[in-house]
Amino acid sequence: MSDTRGRLDRIGPFEYRRFAASLPALENGVETQRHDVVIVGGGPVGLATALGLARFGVRSVVIEADDSVCEGSRAACISRRSLQIVERLGAVEDFLAKGLRWSRGRSFYREHEVFRFEMPDEPSEKFPPMINLQQYYIEHYLLEAIAGVNASRPGTVDVRWDSRVSGVSTTDSGVAIEIETPHGRYRSGANWLVACDGGQSFVRKTLGLELAGTGYEGRYVIIDIELASEAPAERRAWFDPPWWRGSTILMHRQPDNIWRIDYQLRPGDCAEDALTPARVQAFVQTHLDAIGEGHLPWKPVWTSVYRAGAMTLDAYRHGRILFAGNAAHAMPIFGVRGLNSGFDDADNLAWKLAFVISNGADEGLLDGYSAERIEAFHENAASAMRSTEFMSPPSRGFDLMREACLSLAYEHPAIASMVNPRQTEAITYTSSTLTPDGDGFESGPAPGGVAIDVALDAHGQFLSDVFQAPGFTVLAFGLSTDRKQSLAQALATLAVPVQIRSVGVTGGEHDFLVSAEAMARITRAYGAGEGSVYLIRPDGHVAARWHRPSGQSVRVAISRACATKLDVMEEACLN
Repeated sequence: MSDTRGRLDRIGPFEYRRFAASLPALENGVETQRHDVVIVGGGPVGLATALGLARFGVRSVVIEADDSVCEGSRAACISRRSLQIVERLGAVEDFLAKGLRWSRGRSFYREHEVFRFEMPDEPSEKFPPMINLQQYYIEHYLLEAIAGVNASRPGTVDVRWDSRVSGVSTTDSGVAIEIETPHGRYRSGANWLVACDGGQSFVRKTLGLELAGTGYEGRYVIIDIELASEAPAERRAWFDPPWWRGSTILMHRQPDNIWRIDYQLRPGDCAEDALTPARVQAFVQTHLDAIGEGHLPWKPVWTSVYRAGAMTLDAYRHGRILFAGNAAHAMPIFGVRGLNSGFDDADNLAWKLAFVISNGADEGLLDGYSAERIEAFHENAASAMRSTEFMSPPSRGFDLMREACLSLAYEHPAIASMVNPRQTEAITYTSSTLTPDGDGFESGPAPGGVAIDVALDAHGQFLSDVFQAPGFTVLAFGLSTDRKQSLAQALATLAVPVQIRSVGVTGGEHDFLVSAEAMARITRAYGAGEGSVYLIRPDGHVAARWHRPSGQSVRVAISRACATKLDVMEEACLN
């Protein structure tokens, strides 16, 4: 995105705090301390990666070119899967307290509503399917979580503001980094560098790497406005509206009476003209008049221009340099896969990098990060591209097909389903580091899928609470005490953190006691019986599952998930 506004002091009640640059301890222009991890970019993905590493006791330095959190709504839709990740990072309560939950979308063709979708939103779910929360709040709350980590473990995450990376080169043992600040330049060194520096990634360009994929001609103007409207929080889309023919308009409600409006520039429209105050005023007022809210006072807050694209690097690991978020891939805004994919990147990468640094895991585990997240990109891109081709037709042929679909959708509901924006969903990995499923399960999350969350009781306790600790979780259903002790003995010599948690009916000797009714729901969701076991990775994905596992089979599955031989893991533990 290209921001056309100046420096903001506040948006609604949100006040920007500016952070001063600083210099670390130096000797002849070189930082005296060498770091395990340097993260380039202090946006949501970089901060989430730092928090993810901190969960495993790994320190990091975050280099951020700006002196504050971002301006404008930017990535504003947070999925249920991302909320699960943010919970592990310690910031979800703030996200939920401020964010606006929503589950419904409506689409209009000219003057008629032609499609409506509802995302599953059961009262028994721990998190809503989606919340709207501006990116500046997202970054602010992640910084608050970092402050909490540093309060208990000083120096765990060092965020360096107003500092720009001006050079990156690899060495035999890591990465050399050149950093510019208002106080002068210095050189630093790290064993690993994680590039989270966005779509115009300096690190990516320095390495001569390019994103490859599909770019779209359609351009969208984004306008944040302050408007005291009582309209509900839902996704609304207008195709070829009578008040702005030949365009598509999207509108989302956000906290603090901030509304985000995206509209497609028509052929011949100039982006610079569209961002002028006069054009913004004319468009927004015309749109609000048309939807019955033109009588309300409003003011513009932030504007930007966006061009859709689905592109990726061919590898997210290049030696000791790793890429995540928009530095690794670009996603269209439709279906809200951009930041949500970035959170998944951070979640997948953090535990693997931590295990390589601290637990003797082979560096090949990081190649697994790259393989899984590129697999996720292609799955996300397939859905996003279908949505984008509908929202922003790449040719006259697509345009005619969309027009035909929309014109028939009002009277033919089956056709209307083609208007579905296909919101982001959790990805199932099929990586070779997972244990193949061969133990007779007929239902439940297969290896590679995300563990299903289930309410344990009526008091707000959920199955995901069982596997919140950093590390692997052996999730057992009705496991006897003797079998649990046997598994614990078999796993005791492993170098990586593993916890065994048994869920069972009240009256038994289990870590989590539930009613018979709750146990039936859980075992049904997991296709499990008494004594069944799931191995859950630190990122909440299933690594393996069995009905009657031996301790050795669980040990082998953990080593496989870590891309490391058992004897290496045990040696790391002994040392």
